[in-house]
Amino acid sequence: MTETANHRPSRSIVVTGGSGFIGTNFIRWVFDQHSEVGIVNLDALTYAGNPANLREFEGDARYRFVKGDLRDVETVEALFEPRRFSDFPPPNAVVHFAAESHVDRSITGPVRFSETNVIGTQNLLESLRKGRFERLVHVSTDEVYGDLDFEAPPFTENHPLQPSSPYSASKAASDLLVLAYVRTYGVDALVTRCSNNFGPYQFPEKLIPLMTLHASQGKKLPVYGEGKNVRDWIYVEDHCAGIWSALERGQAGRVYNFGGGAEWSNLDLVRKIVELTKADPALIEFVRDRPGHDLRYAMDFRRATEELGWEPLASFDEALEKTVRWYLKRFDWWQPILDGEYRNWIETWYGGESGTNS
Repeated sequence: MTETANHRPSRSIVVTGGSGFIGTNFIRWVFDQHSEVGIVNLDALTYAGNPANLREFEGDARYRFVKGDLRDVETVEALFEPRRFSDFPPPNAVVHFAAESHVDRSITGPVRFSETNVIGTQNLLESLRKGRFERLVHVSTDEVYGDLDFEAPPFTENHPLQPSSPYSASKAASDLLVLAYVRTYGVDALVTRCSNNFGPYQFPEKLIPLMTLHASQGKKLPVYGEGKNVRDWIYVEDHCAGIWSALERGQAGRVYNFGGGAEWSNLDLVRKIVELTKADPALIEFVRDRPGHDLRYAMDFRRATEELGWEPLASFDEALEKTVRWYLKRFDWWQPILDGEYRNWIETWYGGESGTNS
């Protein structure tokens, strides 16, 4: 329990998808940096939403959890009822993380990505249009821009949208809905787009935790194609600081890029993880490339620096080592996920399709 756990917040916001990777880190960051802020976490607890991520805040006066699906209009609108939460100020803003986000899953099952990422976002926009809350920060991805050649300059916010997968296409569609609502209805909303995040609490199917756990267990390290695809990596706490700066100082109708300024090929990144875990380099195994695999991402984030006063602070090498150490030490967190046990926790704590601990 934190020192301010019994202090009533002076204001509150809704965080959608707060039990996922970036949402979890954002909630933790806000509670650490802004103890006066309360958070309502709306999460459907699908496969990547893990209630164990924030278990320590249950009972905290600043935190409320609602299990619910953004695709359900009544669930969304009920969040902003004045008497929805006892002794808790009604939320006046939404930071919208909730999304289906795994590219491979979007290739094998694209329909849910459109339903969640587009319809869910539109339901929030309708509540905003009706005046149920004041401001929306829509958290998006660099993948909406498509990819870059190795020699091309980084993406700016004015780069055309050229998504390559059902996932990135659904995010591009939701981005455009946000910007259209600003222009048509005059709502207060903005879009942030970020490069690849890494850090604690990331679902083990993602590259860095997957390779870390495989390397530590002597398992093969599958690398798509020849491993030449390049990503710009950002430590998740830097991204969280950027999102907060957008919430506090961002201009409605604007798009803000966030990046880490740390471009690494997939193969070189896996080699760094092999080195950090002292694994056998022979574990690296090249596998058939993914359909529509983007070649390179890189972000120009000068607008965020100039308008929001934000810049990434973490050293990539230090943050990667810190992240790898976290996964190696947190067997208690990732083993129940690999075993599927955490799904039993969800049914036990928040059984059914909707519920609340408020």
